[in-house]
Amino acid sequence: MPVLSSVSLEVAKGEIVSVLGRSGSGKSTLLNLAAGYIKPASGSIRIGGTNVTGYNESQWSKFRLAHMGFIFQSFQLMPAMTAFHNIELPLTLKGIDEKERGRLVKETMEMVGMSEYEHYYPSELSGGQQQRIGIARAMVLRPSIILADEPTGSLDSETEQTVLDFIRHLNRDLGTTFLMITHDAEVASIAHRSVTIHNGQLVI
Repeated sequence: MPVLSSVSLEVAKGEIVSVLGRSGSGKSTLLNLAAGYIKPASGSIRIGGTNVTGYNESQWSKFRLAHMGFIFQSFQLMPAMTAFHNIELPLTLKGIDEKERGRLVKETMEMVGMSEYEHYYPSELSGGQQQRIGIARAMVLRPSIILADEPTGSLDSETEQTVLDFIRHLNRDLGTTFLMITHDAEVASIAHRSVTIHNGQLVI
């Protein structure tokens, strides 16, 4: 039995859409389909007018690097890298020269209020600070789309609000599109629109 069935979802450019649902409802599957980490058994996926359904992993890797950023609940920072180098990693993968990498990292760290922490390692940062670094890493290439999987799930309520304010700021000032998976009504409240997945079906 498929995890998702007859799901149709359109996200407009510059929109924040939250996807709600219980654990096991299919939320993460939807996000992984949008990111190209799993392939649909049927149907199609179009992003920015491009049909990406049949992309192989090499094509998806290039597409993600060019258009997408990711925010994870567990931060997924590299423990042996400083905050600066964690944020720099996508720029290195894209082959951007060192001087430009430095400029973009510093600019992005300033954007998330973490300029003074560039030499800190993840273990030296609080959960909220680590998530800010995760957001900066997601934003450093100025992607048009950010996919966020429970972006505040590991944070206390005060830090959660700070991170949600950053997401609003990025959406408002940079026009970034967000597709957010959450089970938290507070997180969903910042979205322009919310949808719910129940037993593999999308409920608008």
